Amino acid sequence: MYKIPFNRADIGSRDLALLGESISAGHISGNGPFTKQAEAEISKVLGSHKTLLTTSCTHALEMSALLLNLKTGDEVIVPAFTFVSTASAFMLYGAKPVFVDVCNDTLNISPEAVESAITDRTRAICVVHYGGVACEMEKLSEIAKRHNLLLIEDNAHGLFAKYRGKYLGTFGSLATQSFHETKNITCGEGGALVVNDPHLVDRAEILREKGTDRTKFLRGQVDKYTWVDVGSSWIMSDLLAAILCGQLERADEIYAKRIHIWNRYNNELAKWAEQNNVMTPIVPNGCEHTGHVFFLRLTTGDSRDRFISHLRDQGILAVFHYQPLHLSKVGRTLGGREGQLPVTEKAGDCLVRLPLFNTLTDAEQSFIIETITRFNTRAE
Repeated sequence: MYKIPFNRADIGSRDLALLGESISAGHISGNGPFTKQAEAEISKVLGSHKTLLTTSCTHALEMSALLLNLKTGDEVIVPAFTFVSTASAFMLYGAKPVFVDVCNDTLNISPEAVESAITDRTRAICVVHYGGVACEMEKLSEIAKRHNLLLIEDNAHGLFAKYRGKYLGTFGSLATQSFHETKNITCGEGGALVVNDPHLVDRAEILREKGTDRTKFLRGQVDKYTWVDVGSSWIMSDLLAAILCGQLERADEIYAKRIHIWNRYNNELAKWAEQNNVMTPIVPNGCEHTGHVFFLRLTTGDSRDRFISHLRDQGILAVFHYQPLHLSKVGRTLGGREGQLPVTEKAGDCLVRLPLFNTLTDAEQSFIIETITRFNTRAE
C-alpha cells in the first residue's frame, strides 16, 4: 500500500544462516547454544551480572514485577507516555501504576514529577528511555536510593545507548530490552531481562523456568529439578536467539546506518521545522542515543493529522505514537483525567514518527524529506 513503509525488518543472510544452524543442530527450544551466546554477548557489552532472553519485553517487565514481591496497595511510578506494558506488568501482579508526566525536551520521565509522586506505598520507579535517549539517570538514581526504592529501566528503545559514558540498562537493579520487529536489533518477537543486582539472579532464572530450578539442574548444581516458586514459560526459542546472534554480530553496522538516517532528518528538516514551529528531537549533552525513532511534534492535533495524510497521499507511512495511559479506559479507573499531565497529553496529540529503518535508502529518504518540506502547517 505504501511506497515507503514506516518499518521494514532487516533480516540478513547471516541471520538466516544461523537460523539454519539452529535447526540443523536440533535444539530449537529455549536455553540452547544460541540463547547462551546472545545472553553472554549482551552481558559482556553491558557489564551486567546476568542477561536472560525472554519471549518479549513485556514478559521481562512481568518478571521484574514478580521479583518485586508486590502486594495489593503497592505503587510503582511510571511515565504516562509509554507503551501499556510498562504499567500493565505491575498492575498484573497487584500494584497500582502511578502515572507521572514527562520532560518537554526529551519526553522522558520527569525526576521532579517522580519525587512528588512518592508515597509510603511506593515500591519502585520504572523509567523509559524514549527513543533511546537517556533519562536523567543521576537524579533518578539518587531519588531511588534516598527513598529505598527499586529502580527499573524499560530500555526497549535503548540497547547500547549511553548516558555519560555508561550503558543504559545498567543503572537500575533491573532493565528490560525489546527485540520486536520494530526495534534496532530484532528477531521478530523477543526481549531480555538484564539483572544488575546479583541477589536477584537466582530467582529470576527460576521465574523464567516456570518456577522450577531447571537452570541449576542444567548446570549440574542439583541432581534433579522441581517446582520451587511461581513463574511462567518466558524463555525465548533458540531459533529466535540464532537470528538475534546474527543481528548482534552486525550491531555496529546497524547502528551506524540508523544514526546516519537520524542525523540526515535532523539536519535537513531543521530549517523547515523552525519556519513551521515544529519541534524536532532533543538529545541532551552526555547522551549517546540509538537512532531508534525520529519524531516531529507539530503544534496541534489537527496539523499532525493533516501532516500524516499529506505523507500518506505520497505513499509514505508516518505514524503517531503513545496515547496517554492516564487517559485510557484503565487509566481513568486509576484517577486519570484531562489536564493532569500536560506534556504527555500534548505529545499524544501532536507527535508523529517518520520512517526509520536500517534499509531505508538515500533516495527514499530524499523523497520523504522533499515531501515534508512541501507541507505548510499553517495552511487551512
